[in-house]
Parts: sequence; C-alpha cells; structure tokens
Amino acid sequence: MPQANDLSRSLVALDQDSTLIAVIEMSQKSWLLAGILPAVQRHPLKKIAADLLLSVLRRWKEESEKVGRPIKRIAVAFEAGRGGFWLARWPRKHEIEAYVIHPSSVPVKREHRRAKTDHLDTELLKRAFLGWLRGESDHCSMAAIPTLEEEDAKRPGRERENLVGERTRIINRIRSALARLGIRNFKPMLRTAPEQLETLRTPEGAALPPNMLAEFGRHMARLSFVKQQIKEIEAARLERLRQAPTDGRNSMVRQLTRVVGVGLETADMLVQEVFCRKLRDRKAVARYAGLTGAPDESGQKRRERGLAKSGNARVRRGMLQLAWVSWCTRRTACWPRGIGRELRTLAERRAKS
Repeated sequence: MPQANDLSRSLVALDQDSTLIAVIEMSQKSWLLAGILPAVQRHPLKKIAADLLLSVLRRWKEESEKVGRPIKRIAVAFEAGRGGFWLARWPRKHEIEAYVIHPSSVPVKREHRRAKTDHLDTELLKRAFLGWLRGESDHCSMAAIPTLEEEDAKRPGRERENLVGERTRIINRIRSALARLGIRNFKPMLRTAPEQLETLRTPEGAALPPNMLAEFGRHMARLSFVKQQIKEIEAARLERLRQAPTDGRNSMVRQLTRVVGVGLETADMLVQEVFCRKLRDRKAVARYAGLTGAPDESGQKRRERGLAKSGNARVRRGMLQLAWVSWCTRRTACWPRGIGRELRTLAERRAKS
C-alpha cells in the first residue's frame, strides 16, 4: 500500500478541470512562470519578479473562473536549487500547494547538442509535474520540504564543517610557503606557534623575510580566529545537550555517542541530517546517503561502478569514516592488548574530531 511519505508520486486524485497547475523556472534576477489553466486554450507564460508570484496566480485563477471553471486547487512546482525551500513554505501559507522537484529526476533529451532555453525547461517541468499529479510513477520525484526550525538546526554542524575546512586551508598555506624556504618542522596548530615564527631559520641560517613574516602573522591571526569560532560552536552544542538532555534530537545524539567509534560530531551530523527526516525504509536511507550501488548491465556486460554518490555528501563521508573506524577496531581486537587499545583510542579521537 502507498505510504504517506512516498514522494515518488502524488497520492491525491487530480481533477484537472478544477486545478490550476504552474511551474517556475528560477534564475537570479527574474522567474519564468508557466501555467496550465482549465478551459483556457493557451498556456500562459510570464516573466515575473519573486514578489509577484501570488498576484499572477490569483489573476490566472480569475481568468479560469470567468469562463466557467471554478478553481478549487492550485499546485505550483519548481526545481530544487540555490533558492532553498522558502518558496515552498511561502505559498502554503496562502493555501497554495507547493512542491520541490529533484532536478536529476526530470528526464531530458540525450542529444549531444540539445536546445536548452527557459521556455523549453518549463515545458519539461510541466510534463513531469502533470504526470506526478496524476499519480504516475517515474515522471519525477519530489524533495521533502523542511520547516524553518529543521533548517536552522543543521546550521551549526555545517558551519563547523566549513570552518574546519578553512582551518585546514590556512595550515596548508602556511606549510607550503615555509616549504619553499626549506622549513618543514613548523606546526601552526601549536599554541606557541606565533611566537616561534620569530625564531625560525632557513637551512642557510637566515631569518624569515619581513614581508613573509608579516604574511604569516596575518595567517596565524586568521587561524586563531577560526579556531575560536569552532570552539564557540562546540561549546554551544554541549550547552544545548546539557540544558535539554531528554529533548527528541538531543536524546538521539546522546544515545549514538554510546556507540564505540561514534563521536559527538558524527552523532550530531547523523541526527540533524538523517534521523530527523521521515524516510520510508532502509533503502530510502541508503538512497538519501548515496550509498546504493550503480550497476552497469547491458547484454553480456555485468559490472558494478561503485557507490552512486547521488545523495547527501555529508552523510556519505561520515558513514565511510565510521566504516573505516569500525574496520580498524575489529582488526585490532586480536592484537596485543597495549597496541590494540592505543590504536582504538586513536581511532575514537579521530572520529570525535
């Protein structure tokens, strides 16, 4: 039986004589709005600004009602992209159905040089969206629309990930610049690293040039600021877990951290990115994480191209790292007690970081 969270097709019967269907092709400055109106021969197409969407839909509704077709349902769809999900939440406040289409689920022509314009894209979206509303499978798939609170809960983890990447870039920039001078034993992450810059010497015994020393000072200041921001995010997360330990998501984070090899960062990422979503089954979880296979079978050819990598990249990286930690833990279980314990501790620290 179809389930309530099955977004591969619509579960509501479509009465096309009383439904206004519209699709939006979004761009940076303007949008192209295309519609299908009951009892109206032409398919209207209008380039609008973002704040004129509701007024244009109301005008099209009045146009259909003038020819004797009362509109009981308005359905709008657009492709997921840079704009996020605010456009899906906004019309729903005005009793207008809004859906977000996965761009990769819309079939397109496979010609090497196919024509591609906003007008042609709206035609593709209308055909795919109309088939989805009819309940037909494999026309397109919709993305789950999160609430504003759910989107906000993901921001600390994603911000920390960006800051960690920025910290790595600054460290690599410092090390590569020092490597050109023959200095390879400097550690920028040490607390005393800024003071050690004055004492660095090249293999010839010369001190760092003044311009390069000033550049390193700015890099170290930027690195210290990024490290401080990472600590603030981690402290805020610990405070949130301390204040509301029995809250739904906080409780799941605390339970996941009891698993050997799963640190606080991995547990928080899994809860905010995966477990808060209403996924249908285990296969849906694997598809969302991009951990499903990509078979290539044609005639006598049978081969597997590895993971599909079409889902959430953060979840996929976290699960692969967790798999490596679990593999290392199992392999070191039969080693001498001291070596195994040290390596397992190192793996747990790496997972937590």
